[in-house]
Amino acid sequence: MEEEFFLKEALKLAKKGLSWTNPNPMVGAVIVKNGKIIAKGYHKRVGLPHAEIEALRVAKSDVKGSTLYTNLEPCSHWGRTPPCVQSLIRAGISQIVCSTLDPNPKVRGRGVNILKKAGVKVSVGLLEKEARFLNEAFFTFHQKKRPFIAIKFAASLDGKIATKTGQSKWITNESARNYARKLRAYYQAVLVGIKTVLKDNPHLGLSSPTKFKEPLRIILDPELKIPLKSQVLRDNNVLLITTSFAEKEKLKELKKRNIAIISYQNKRISLNRLLDDLRKREIISILVEGGGETIGNFVDKKLVDKIYAFYSPIIIGGKEAISAVSGKGIENLKSAIHFTNLSFKHFSDNFLLIGYPKPEQIEISKKL
Repeated sequence: MEEEFFLKEALKLAKKGLSWTNPNPMVGAVIVKNGKIIAKGYHKRVGLPHAEIEALRVAKSDVKGSTLYTNLEPCSHWGRTPPCVQSLIRAGISQIVCSTLDPNPKVRGRGVNILKKAGVKVSVGLLEKEARFLNEAFFTFHQKKRPFIAIKFAASLDGKIATKTGQSKWITNESARNYARKLRAYYQAVLVGIKTVLKDNPHLGLSSPTKFKEPLRIILDPELKIPLKSQVLRDNNVLLITTSFAEKEKLKELKKRNIAIISYQNKRISLNRLLDDLRKREIISILVEGGGETIGNFVDKKLVDKIYAFYSPIIIGGKEAISAVSGKGIENLKSAIHFTNLSFKHFSDNFLLIGYPKPEQIEISKKL
């Protein structure tokens, strides 16, 4: 099918913007005239022209009367850049084929309506599943009014991430660990609790060298126990979440180093309030990497949109060994989060399970 072929080309182009377009979606555009591609473009990074404008800019022949294929509805509002629909109309594009409407309420349906009123033929829906999957974080951000949340852990077959003495290096093999680090490129931020920082002094960055943007490192640290020489404090690409119980002198020192800090009055950090504040900062996706207590808190509140569970074929045992998911837990099995749409990857004898919770089990904003 010709239209499907051109939309797949647009999706391939869109992926080139991975990690750089946040909080915008990844979008690709292909302009076709007389059955041939005459221009391609993609959104390279936030603040730069959108995919449609890029395609118009590089077109080597007259685009009047051509068809533009894109994975997302063209924007119709002024943001960091001008609206795309007016440029498409002025250029004389006669038809637009897009996979899905934009979930942003400022855009949804408006772009299509403006184009139709201008006499442009518009069709929506082809490869919608693929388009929504590519920008699943962007859709969740606008539909649930909070960041997309994925949890990730590496465990033994009995769900332990460390022995009773705290030994955890290494449960999974090197191939699995390398893949786990690469996952960070798919998320705007990675998040851990202070216990993980104190125990492991993690880097929380991408493998080097990399063509992707480093994710923001978010540390939940109610009392500000973080050592000033921690790897996560190697630069300013970090956000500390603390409370009024934070160490005052350390707070002053961190502010001198221009480290971003959010502080709450209560000793316990409210995840709902935190996610609302992160939404206001336009953080659209978070990879929660640990530890067990932090992951458990997200699971307890059913604030989970995706899971990456790495398993090694070993059994650790022991009730004092550290579990991948702690928190309060559930009392009734019917309350358990049931994951579906499962897929698997193998790394020699290690494997990764990727899944999504059943929609009815996860909180949905009343604002929808």
